[in-house]
Amino acid sequence: MSSASEPAPALSPAEWEVIKVLWERGPLAARDVFAALPRDGRGRPVHDWSYRTVKTLLSRLVAKGAIDYEQVGNSYLYRAAVSQEAMTRQEVGGVLDRLTRHTGAAGRRIVSTVLAQFLGDAELSDEEVRELKAALDRKRTARDAKKPPRGRGRA
Repeated sequence: MSSASEPAPALSPAEWEVIKVLWERGPLAARDVFAALPRDGRGRPVHDWSYRTVKTLLSRLVAKGAIDYEQVGNSYLYRAAVSQEAMTRQEVGGVLDRLTRHTGAAGRRIVSTVLAQFLGDAELSDEEVRELKAALDRKRTARDAKKPPRGRGRA
């Protein structure tokens, strides 16, 4: 998997659907990726993609370095080369950057609004809540360390 220091490639929504299958199920042949794509309540594919479309998406993901493959017999097994965490971090960072670029204090309010929306929508475990609290505490500590000391008056 790609290291945290390497930027993850930008993916289209369709490419996200394919790589999610590989994150969830591990190395798969193209036919297995095709069969594992999301289905509706009646078991029909959510997307009207052909097998050839899925092969094209796999080729694009390989070209971007998001997945790799190995030949096993007459088949190729595809697997994610970039972690889900790295891809998600980059995607969220890109969204926040687009929302807050050149906006100053208003941009900071946007970030808190986005985070509040996420927290309201997310089902978080106790461990995830602890991790989020720790991240906020680290952010507060870093912010406070940058503030100049406040004096009590003039000497």
